[in-house]
Amino acid sequence: FIMRTFIKSWIPQRLWILRSPCRLFHGCNRLLTSQIISYYDSINQCKKELPKYFNFANDVLDEWSQLEKDGRRPANPAFWWVNGEGEEVKWSFEELGFLSRKAANILSEACGLQRGDKVIAILPRVPEWWLLSVACIRTGIVFIPGTSQLTAKDILYRLQASKAKCVITNDTLAPAVESVMPDCQFLKSKLIVAKGSRDGWLNLKELFAVTSADHKCVKTRSQDPMLIYFTSGSTGSPKMVVQSHSSYGIGFATSGRYWMNLTPSDIMWNTSDTGWVKSAWSSVFAPWICGSCVFVHNMPQFKPTVIAETLSRYPITAFCTAPTAYCMLVQHDLSSYKFTSLKHCVSGGEPLNPEVMAKWKIQTGLDIYEGYGQTETVTICANMKGMEIKPGSLGKAVPPYDVQIIDDHGAILPAREEGNIAVRVQPTRPFCLFSEYLDNPEKTAASVCGNFYVTGDRGIMDEEGYVWFVGRADDIINSSGYRIGPFEVESALIQHPAVSESAVVSSPDPIRGEVVKAFIVLAPAFVSHDPEKLTHELQQHVKKVTAPYKYPRKVEFVQALPKTATGKIQRKVLRNKEWGR
Repeated sequence: FIMRTFIKSWIPQRLWILRSPCRLFHGCNRLLTSQIISYYDSINQCKKELPKYFNFANDVLDEWSQLEKDGRRPANPAFWWVNGEGEEVKWSFEELGFLSRKAANILSEACGLQRGDKVIAILPRVPEWWLLSVACIRTGIVFIPGTSQLTAKDILYRLQASKAKCVITNDTLAPAVESVMPDCQFLKSKLIVAKGSRDGWLNLKELFAVTSADHKCVKTRSQDPMLIYFTSGSTGSPKMVVQSHSSYGIGFATSGRYWMNLTPSDIMWNTSDTGWVKSAWSSVFAPWICGSCVFVHNMPQFKPTVIAETLSRYPITAFCTAPTAYCMLVQHDLSSYKFTSLKHCVSGGEPLNPEVMAKWKIQTGLDIYEGYGQTETVTICANMKGMEIKPGSLGKAVPPYDVQIIDDHGAILPAREEGNIAVRVQPTRPFCLFSEYLDNPEKTAASVCGNFYVTGDRGIMDEEGYVWFVGRADDIINSSGYRIGPFEVESALIQHPAVSESAVVSSPDPIRGEVVKAFIVLAPAFVSHDPEKLTHELQQHVKKVTAPYKYPRKVEFVQALPKTATGKIQRKVLRNKEWGR
């Protein structure tokens, strides 16, 4: 059903990955393949249709559960979780369905939530995160993930902006939630994932013991909101990106099969934190569309030794991590490890250094297939399995996207000319594009230029359709895959009495690609202070005020900041200075 629906929306000129219908879906379930072939003619007719109703839990997960019962899916778990203490959780699709129905009843009954209500979940990589995300899909509740690094201030902003009626977190972050409760008038219930109870909180473990698994999945429309992610912008606070049931629920079909190379026999490990959109991409939708097993290691911190040992110990066949992680791994001695099951590696979130690709190939014998996309999209470009890999390239456009390089007026540029990376939205907007920036129609409208959605990234396209990333068109800092808006860091800095003015830009870094650098004009009373001690003090201040990953790793004290005639800070001047342009 998933693939039948998706294939109808493909654009004929993007069929460079086709040789025949059978080869296209090699490795997919035979029953699904026969259904797909019968709809093959619709590709040439270019029918861009979506079902009126679609629900990922009912139409995908429950279908795999039935195939599993009928013996038509390999004996492979649907979910496999481990930690560093020897604990392990394994679920089949049937068990995932049973437990997620219980979770759905908890949200609907104990938490009093209804279809369309919003839930913010701030949890690390624990099995409950996956159950709750599926439970929200089953109930039509909008799921809003958040990273465990959020501070009380970050949580307050997200609760107020989203008008969430429920928050789900653990013992570690519960005090932060409680500290902002008086200012969260929309919040009606709090659910804690913990072994023990806490005053004022519903306990998920206790509720699981007494809740029924008898639940009927709601009938959601394809375009109903399913997910909201907060994404940083170059100005203002983070924006809310809305994704529908079909955009992510169907949109990752091609990515899962041809970029991640997944089949029902595969075990996929993606190292992304649950608060980041890559977790939805590679730890939920893409693998489960393909019937693969989602593997999770509950790593509090990234450690190359843990990654290498895990790839050696477990039968992981597909691996996804950020380019920075690959860089750290190739610097680690991998010669003593044997990745006997690993056969496919992918990466995304930031540009991948060709040198890192070459070293990984030497040490493991495997290529890294780089992909490119945004919170607002599914995979825009990728190096698909079977394609020639051009090191440093993002690959080619992924169906159903028509990707072009355009100028600032929306005109398509010739090959090898730098411009804006864009996705065609006229005459038909791709179904796997975000619905809107919630409560921000101006920002939503500004994302379109002529017939195209503009990504905000600069790039070039060669004569063969390969896209090459040049840099951000705005001021977003992409450090180790973390998107950081300068406004957020500057807002934190200005709260310190030593800071009179500040401007935050990206700065080159050999490991992280780029890092946050702050140019600071000091208040008169602090000009004579020790620069080294003051730098450390300001860094610690930012870590306390906002999420720690946003702190400026580089600090430079200046007499004045470059500004326009109207007084606006010219970050571009500072950024060009940092990058030697």
